[in-house]
Amino acid sequence: MAGKKQFDMDSALDAAMIQFWRDGYADTSLDDLSRATGLNRSSIYASLGDKDTLFLRCLDLYAARYGEKYDAALSCAASEPVAAFRAFFDVTLKRIADPEVPDGCLIAQSAMAIPVLSPRVAAHAKQALGLQCLRLRTALKAGRLTDQDAEAFAVHAAAVNQSLAVMSRAGASPAQLLAVVGVTMDALSRALRAGRSPDTPAPLDQ
Repeated sequence: MAGKKQFDMDSALDAAMIQFWRDGYADTSLDDLSRATGLNRSSIYASLGDKDTLFLRCLDLYAARYGEKYDAALSCAASEPVAAFRAFFDVTLKRIADPEVPDGCLIAQSAMAIPVLSPRVAAHAKQALGLQCLRLRTALKAGRLTDQDAEAFAVHAAAVNQSLAVMSRAGASPAQLLAVVGVTMDALSRALRAGRSPDTPAPLDQ
């Protein structure tokens, strides 16, 4: 029975995440969460916490689920940085194209809603964005960019990645999203070539 209850709670948390993702924090009511999870209000509070606590858990679930995919994509950054970053953006493009999940990005939506979020939730959303930049910066340094260039390009790549989700919600076509990624990949290729020292071998995918 304990295993079954845990499975049910995992399913409820996933359903709550999709609800927040689709409608945003401010426009999601407890009644919406009740309908999405199949739990009444008292069960939501007892099993998942109040709205803020539940939203934080959903942010963590989202960040972990897609963070694993991003980490896997960037795992070859030391030897094939361009291929790694192409795979990184592919994670986002595949998520956007997935009919089983809402458009956009839960973290990007949360960041845009920071002015109306509680301080605790706003801080968590900022932390999630910071972790994305850290992930990218680490990969860029592994690809042998200088600390300064890695920092600048990590912020740029994170901004582009979030903008893809926003653009998809605004109706941008797959071709337009690919074009945005293409410009970023060209810039990264040039930065990597310019940032290598003379005794550093060229990345395998350039």
